[in-house]
Amino acid sequence: MRIALKVDVDTYRGTQEGVPALVNGLDARGLKGSFYFSLGPDHTGWALRRVFRPGFLKKVQRTSVVSHYGIRTLLYGTLLPGPHIARKLGDVLRWTGSRGHETGIHCYDHVYWQDNVANRGPDWTTRQFLRACDAYRATFGLAAKAHCAAGWQLNPTLFALEDAAGLDYASDTRGTHPFLPVMGAVRAGCPQLPTTLPTLDELVGLNGLTVDGAIDQILDLTDHPNAAGLHVYTLHAELEGQRFLAPFLRLVDTWRARGFTVGTMGEAAAELDPRSLPRHSVVMGELEGRSGLLGLQAEAVA
Repeated sequence: MRIALKVDVDTYRGTQEGVPALVNGLDARGLKGSFYFSLGPDHTGWALRRVFRPGFLKKVQRTSVVSHYGIRTLLYGTLLPGPHIARKLGDVLRWTGSRGHETGIHCYDHVYWQDNVANRGPDWTTRQFLRACDAYRATFGLAAKAHCAAGWQLNPTLFALEDAAGLDYASDTRGTHPFLPVMGAVRAGCPQLPTTLPTLDELVGLNGLTVDGAIDQILDLTDHPNAAGLHVYTLHAELEGQRFLAPFLRLVDTWRARGFTVGTMGEAAAELDPRSLPRHSVVMGELEGRSGLLGLQAEAVA
């Protein structure tokens, strides 16, 4: 069984504090992960508009958002201007790559993408995607090879853009195994490596579950190999890179003790033959522990 570590970096604070903590923790174990960066302004404060979304308040109460993100982050875009992550913290992004960790695109503006893309058309989606691609190239001096959509929010145009960009793979969905996505009129050729395991913020507090209990539940889910021999675990620099760092490292150490291979998304993608991957439709649906709709791997199609 292979476990691919997908690190979503959503905020300025997560980039500044969470990323170095995760890099150092993984390096101490001789491991590498895949870090997907938000590359534009941090407008986390805009997310407070989700207060009327079904399930949002329950999730906020369960996961103690203020303690994980900090008051300052929650004011970015409202009472405080949103700092531009790649411009101000480009050294952190490049340092992560220089340590041998994989880097890729999460988005340009995390909240703006997450709250809008599902209901926007091709022009809007293309502008946002290309802004992220340009910011990545300006930061690293080369083109990105992977994209992982913020909040698993997407539309059919995204899959066409990933094909046009020549990406090695993407991870925009939740599902069970790698596949080629079909959504609307788009039949894409860029492999999807969906997140297969629940995230800590989806589990902690659900039915009174503690963080250690959530780690144990994830370990139970990976106790037996699945058909693909691959699990993708999405972690967040704002959670596992800060207050949940010790539990996350326990998770990684236990996986290794059980004989699992722990590494990057790129390593997992390199083992795939896109020509042999099944095609699956992608739908917007609900997932326990997360508010709103998100991109889900659905039935196989011809």
